Amino acid sequence: MNKTRSIAGLGLALSAAVAVGGVAAASSGDDDEGTVTGPQADRATKAALEETDGGTANSVERDGENGATWEVEVTRPDGTTVDVRLDEKFELVVIEGDVESD
Repeated sequence: MNKTRSIAGLGLALSAAVAVGGVAAASSGDDDEGTVTGPQADRATKAALEETDGGTANSVERDGENGATWEVEVTRPDGTTVDVRLDEKFELVVIEGDVESD
């Protein structure tokens, strides 16, 4: 009976480890980019919306493209979606069309 419990316990532990590993892999990329929340993300959102004259911020990510530190995906009031790239001081680096939404 102890052997059966040990095998069942090992199976549950293995299942939990696989589930946690899958969540970690899905939420982090090799390039450390991923959705960010918190005060800095709020500052990035505010700066991006100022640059696009409003709209809706869809996501905020850490970024390394074009010398940027932040990427905020914004849907402008006209319905177009752009990536607003900001530096570490939340100043504009570049606004690019969002390739994923095209």
